[in-house]
Amino acid sequence: MEVKKIMAALEAKHPGEKEYLQAVHEVLESIEEVYNQHPEFEKAKIVERIVEPDRIFTFRVTWIDDQGQVQTNLGYRVQFNSAIGPYKGGLRFHKAVNPSMLKFLGFEQTFKNALTTLPMGGGKGGSDFDPVGKSDSEIMRFCQAFMLELWHNIGPDQDVPAGDVGVGGREIGYMFGMYTKLARQYNTGVLTGKGATWGGSILRPEATGYGALYFAEHMLAKAGKDLKGKTIAVSGFGNVAWGASQKAKELGAKVIAISGPDGVCHVADGLTDEMIDYMLEMRASNRNKVEDMATKFPGKAVFTAGKKAWSIKCDIALPCAFQNELNGDDAKELLANGTWCVAEVSNMGCTPEAIKAFQDAGILFAPGKAVNAGGVATSGLEMTQNAMHLGWAGEEVDQKLHFIMESIHNACVKYGTQPNGKVDYVKGANIAGFMKVAQAMLEQGVI
Repeated sequence: MEVKKIMAALEAKHPGEKEYLQAVHEVLESIEEVYNQHPEFEKAKIVERIVEPDRIFTFRVTWIDDQGQVQTNLGYRVQFNSAIGPYKGGLRFHKAVNPSMLKFLGFEQTFKNALTTLPMGGGKGGSDFDPVGKSDSEIMRFCQAFMLELWHNIGPDQDVPAGDVGVGGREIGYMFGMYTKLARQYNTGVLTGKGATWGGSILRPEATGYGALYFAEHMLAKAGKDLKGKTIAVSGFGNVAWGASQKAKELGAKVIAISGPDGVCHVADGLTDEMIDYMLEMRASNRNKVEDMATKFPGKAVFTAGKKAWSIKCDIALPCAFQNELNGDDAKELLANGTWCVAEVSNMGCTPEAIKAFQDAGILFAPGKAVNAGGVATSGLEMTQNAMHLGWAGEEVDQKLHFIMESIHNACVKYGTQPNGKVDYVKGANIAGFMKVAQAMLEQGVI
């Protein structure tokens, strides 16, 4: 395999799809050496096949707003790879959603799901619908219209969507209600992230953030450090940032900064339980303003417009919001402020320039496909509970999540340990995920 040659062909075939091409390039760079040690992969053209999705559904979503006006959005579902199980991955509602973004997310999801130890393939979907400023009624009507187009192509053993940016428990509820009406089947396993009273798993809302901190614990322990007393900056204030902040505080760290599109809130004494709970209200308001935290807690949270979380001096940075949210300039600012650990909790949260800066500086860095896999892992546990028609106690789910995150860390160490003894977590995660999917594809023939 020649990475340059493959990337040139992909760029010619998919011009302008920058997120997708960025994600593919990162993986191919990591696996090149190992891949070329397996001539059977080259013979079966595994790379050429694995970088292209199995199929993409694109559809129009028409709905009526509160003023009675007809609105039109585009909806998508990318079913990327099912070599190790049914397609699994979230739905994202955001004005910037496009095929390139969803292909990148589906590609990443394929390897992330492989890392979880659970039998799940990779998929992703969503719409350019912008939930900011929309009423509950408008969100319900949009979700119902979206599911009206999608429902034929999903199922508990076919494709199992979940939430993502702009899609939480409320949106999953509206879509699930529409699915059961259309299918006339109460398949609880068809969506994950459901409510606790109708098939949801305990800890699923918190799981991405919790799992990220469990991974960080292992990463720090491997480097002879721990979380207690450390300061953390977090971006975003949705489910992911909320869960990460909650678990960070529980493990003895201080979350001193959270950010949003409008700026950053500096909380010098660390987020309190009340502040962390308020993050859920901020997300549910659809205002998308982190300034609300400073308004709610004057004197404790100080808001600065136009700044990112990375402008606040911290030990550990946790991007929890969006892809490429932490760029090269942000990385320089963090390093200048003495940050010594960065863990992507969002998917591909750092640009290639930022990752290079962190790796060149020799600080701890781990990619989203390893760090944030606790979310989809717990979705997989929800699928298992649904298939068995039972629910596990929180302690059992948490125990399984601990095991999965430790297993992912061990896989990263196995494939990412360098001659100097340090762990390249990017390389480790990419190789571990790829080898599992590639072997499955090889054994199932050319299809």
